[in-house]
Amino acid sequence: MLTKSIVAGLAGTALLATVAFAQSPTATTDKAPTAATATTTTASGEWRASKMPGLKVYNEANENIGSINELLMDKNGNVKIAVIGVGGFLGMGEHLVAVPYEKLKFANEAIAYTDTGATNPPGRPATTTTTGAATGIDKTATTASSSSKWYPDHAVFSASKDELKKMPEFKYSE
Repeated sequence: MLTKSIVAGLAGTALLATVAFAQSPTATTDKAPTAATATTTTASGEWRASKMPGLKVYNEANENIGSINELLMDKNGNVKIAVIGVGGFLGMGEHLVAVPYEKLKFANEAIAYTDTGATNPPGRPATTTTTGAATGIDKTATTASSSSKWYPDHAVFSASKDELKKMPEFKYSE
């Protein structure tokens, strides 16, 4: 019984395959390429907006001051405002502030710093990589590692966490 089922399945597959191979594409040389054969568009060096919310924001002193919650744009599609969440825990008690997007600097690479913690022998610092803000780069600059992940490592804003908390709270108007 099982052998008959296998033979019937193989025969049906062979029959369908011959029908597919019998169809030959028609050659047309006078038509423009269709969407399926057109070349693809790439956006090398661009960042995905969907990856920006949650991006950590640091100040020049390499202190984590919050994270990007939202990007607001004008009617022409230009990003104008970054909404940064400051403080809170798991979104509770978070203070939202709106800062001009052009005031943010973005860094593609994490910062390497020297850790002289107790786990290292005296006089022998360990080099560790962390996400920080000691160096910021222009939004248009890219490196190979950032372009492969389609978003920057972190953002840098010139303010302390306390200064951001003192800013007026951002509210979504209805």
